[in-house]
Amino acid sequence: MVKIRRLESSIIYDSRGRPTIEVRIYTEGGGVGKYASPSGASVGTLEASPYPKGGVQEALKIFKERVIPKLTGFTYSTQKEFDEKLFELDGSGNYSNLGSVLSLGLSFAAAEAAASELNIPMYYWLNKDTILNFPIPLGNIIGGGKHAMGRSIDIQEVLAYPLNASSYRDAITALFTLHKKVGEILIEKDNFFTAGRNDEGAWVTSLPDEDVFPIMWEAIDLVRRDTGIKFGLGIDMAASTMWDNESKLYIYRKNNVYRDREEQIEYVIELVKRHNLTYIEDPLHENDFPGFSIITKRVGKNVLVTGDDLYVTNTSRIMLGLGEKAGNAVIIKPNQVGDVSKAIEAASTAKSGGFKIVVSHRSGETTYPHISHLALAVSSDLFKVGVMYGERIVKHNELILIEDRVGKTKMTRLR
Repeated sequence: MVKIRRLESSIIYDSRGRPTIEVRIYTEGGGVGKYASPSGASVGTLEASPYPKGGVQEALKIFKERVIPKLTGFTYSTQKEFDEKLFELDGSGNYSNLGSVLSLGLSFAAAEAAASELNIPMYYWLNKDTILNFPIPLGNIIGGGKHAMGRSIDIQEVLAYPLNASSYRDAITALFTLHKKVGEILIEKDNFFTAGRNDEGAWVTSLPDEDVFPIMWEAIDLVRRDTGIKFGLGIDMAASTMWDNESKLYIYRKNNVYRDREEQIEYVIELVKRHNLTYIEDPLHENDFPGFSIITKRVGKNVLVTGDDLYVTNTSRIMLGLGEKAGNAVIIKPNQVGDVSKAIEAASTAKSGGFKIVVSHRSGETTYPHISHLALAVSSDLFKVGVMYGERIVKHNELILIEDRVGKTKMTRLR
């Protein structure tokens, strides 16, 4: 049993300079946990609201007036027990009273505090049946869409992931090398390239969408020759940000192209075939389950068709998607549902239905490594936390340190 002795909170800032709340929990047994929730730019409409009405100041007021009195002295023996108390305390059914920034801050802080008191790894606290299987890092190499303020490609992310690394250290080192190599090629081929990067550390380019794929494959071939590591190539379309509900069209603003639903489906499938993509995320808007099913039926045998805005880490939507075969992989972002236990439940549901799991960061990140432990706890297949910048690196470093500590472990194999 872990008993909470004291709770504290402060307004701090995420990687985009937006306010968030750091929550600190101290236990009677000397455990300490702290966490501040991230925020997204490409946000699903069904995500838990980050703040109650009144914003960050109202959340702080609720913390002082309601949370501290209710949770001081509270005892819990599992993460689920704490999160159920938190959900009951909120009372809204979707964390709209506390806001997901505060609720997830409390949830992860409680997890770390318990692990700290019991002197066990946080991933073990989250899942005592954890069999360490390290995920494959999925890196955003060239960025566009909202993450680049519309000043790069229309596709939000061009991603790569190592396929045959023997350790997490080797895998992320290969991604670092690939990121650097792509930058070097962009210097040669993009006359307007300024070595600029988006808010996740991905390169920003003035080249059109179609031109970046040959550059990626050129860099991949060079890195493979030097290291022996092969890569898969993928994209995150973030199609909900392109979708115009009034005209029922996907708008590619930089390229001034308009596609209806059927044209969007054919375009995505054409990209897969032409550029040998093995990962596509959010190729259609957030409610098009049938469209995801069509794409999955046509390319899903060899491609991870991944839902983010489609599923928003919501168990009910994942169950619906499993029934409709709408994709074969799901993004897990704990701030979308407001607590760690709900994220674990969503991942478990998806995995039991045969979906691959992709634990993911947000574009507005904080410097906490907690989702690295979540990735291990749910046996995530891929780990999507960017490549560069300190708030991303800290997640990779956490897995490297765990790997060094426990010795030889298994890396995920997708095929």
